Amino acid sequence: MGVTEHVVERESEEERREEKENDEKKEDKEEEEGEDGEVDQEREGEEEESDLEKGQVGAVAEEKALERIDDQRDHFHVSMLQRLNPTNPLRIVINGGTRVATPSPSHSSRFQPPPPPPRSQPRSTPTPQQSLTTLNSRRFTNKISLLLFMVHMVAAVALVCFLIFKGIQGLIEASNPAKEKEERVLKFLLPQVEVASLLSITLAFAWQKALREWPQIMVYIILWGTFFMSLSAGILLICFQKPATDGVGVCFIAFAIGNGLYACWVSQRIGFCFKVLLKSLEPVSKFPDLNQPAYWMLGSGFLWMSLWILAVVGALNFYFTPLIIIALVLSLAWTTEVMRNVVNITVSRVIALYYLRGMQSNTQFCFQRALTWNLGSACLGSLFVPAIEALRIVARGLNLLEGEDEFMFSCAHCCLRVMQSIFRYGNGWAYVQIAAYGKSFVRASQDTWALFEREEMEPIVDSDMTSSICFLTGVCSGSICVIVVAAWTAKVHQPFTATISLLAFFVGYLMTRIAMALPHACVSCYYVCYAENPENRLFDKTIKDRLDLIKSDRDVLVPTPRVPRRFTR
Repeated sequence: MGVTEHVVERESEEERREEKENDEKKEDKEEEEGEDGEVDQEREGEEEESDLEKGQVGAVAEEKALERIDDQRDHFHVSMLQRLNPTNPLRIVINGGTRVATPSPSHSSRFQPPPPPPRSQPRSTPTPQQSLTTLNSRRFTNKISLLLFMVHMVAAVALVCFLIFKGIQGLIEASNPAKEKEERVLKFLLPQVEVASLLSITLAFAWQKALREWPQIMVYIILWGTFFMSLSAGILLICFQKPATDGVGVCFIAFAIGNGLYACWVSQRIGFCFKVLLKSLEPVSKFPDLNQPAYWMLGSGFLWMSLWILAVVGALNFYFTPLIIIALVLSLAWTTEVMRNVVNITVSRVIALYYLRGMQSNTQFCFQRALTWNLGSACLGSLFVPAIEALRIVARGLNLLEGEDEFMFSCAHCCLRVMQSIFRYGNGWAYVQIAAYGKSFVRASQDTWALFEREEMEPIVDSDMTSSICFLTGVCSGSICVIVVAAWTAKVHQPFTATISLLAFFVGYLMTRIAMALPHACVSCYYVCYAENPENRLFDKTIKDRLDLIKSDRDVLVPTPRVPRRFTR
């Protein structure tokens, strides 16, 4: 057997040498490295032959053979990689030809492209790109309300221009019987109303600045300052001893009494109120131009109110004067309320994006959005929110009067049920989600109230004093305007005292509410954004601690009355 193997190996040696000579003529310098490997392989064969002949195959020879085989494999793979076809890496060039490479499984796993990632199933939670798209919604909200408001504005502008023309016509015509009346009105009514507008604007920014700087003191000053100012205005009007002024004065005194009772009722909530005000107004300092929308709205309101007064003068020279004046008053109320809510939505977007995304938004861009895409929601909310606030006051009053009387009991819970339905489908907290996500008014109201219910924040939201503070600020400014204008008018033309007092109060209240939209929006964003993400690092434990106190019955709270569960089934 050994002789046969020796002969076969010699023949194989001769064949390999012949192949080697042929390859030397055809292969280039790069293939010489492969030939060295073949020479090593031949030497190894000779050594193995001698070992086999001698019978001396030991452990040392086996180790050397294994090492050389590994070296040859590595060298072979390196030479293969050096001869890859540049146009197709999976084909190897051998002697001018090509053949498909069949690498070993270990090496094929190295050079295979990674498998495509598995298709993920659609998730229920929105991705960040979707949320950013939602934050930059480019569709109009509440288009029907927007259309109605635009039609109303066109009609109001046309009516005001027509009435101003009629007023000028009445002043020019010498034979007009209303000429003397219009002259008296222009002389003794127009200056007082303009002064009341300027005074209310000044008071509005004074209230806002003071509330931002000293919230703890200003809450007490607004509560009791409104009481004393409205009481003083009522007493002053009664002192004129005219039937009209007496009636208006009695109304002011009655409101002052109710205001004093309310101040006593909410005295235990004042501490939490100024904490929320202090915390919610902190981001205002990061946006120096946040008051610009209020400046624009107050300037526009002042110009529109000046034209409105001239239209009232012109209505004296036209038919159905009382009905026209009532229509002008309602139009002015809706217009100024929309202005206030435009400021509210602008500030809400700036502050909400700061809480939710940590973004430093452009106030001018947010103001443009409020005047275009979200204007319809502002128009619809301007009609419903004041009615909702009035219904809340009535519901609280009926709850306090509720006793053993079955009729009063039924009326109270009927009103509470209506209030609960309205609060779910329309509330003042909706402006935050309208501004942030571009939702419609009703949808935003529902989603916001659902967030409050999820976090069990209804007792805190129902007992919030911010809207009451802003309302009383407007009443206080209006009462101050009444005191100034009534004293002035009684000196120059006393018959106009009652009329000018009502106009001054109306103007002072509306202009102040526009400026107070900023702190109101900040507090609304604080509550709504906390309900959306309570774990946000920008929020402290003010609301959480308050909720814990309410749940543990350690906090004295006078909540807004709600319908018991047995009556909702």
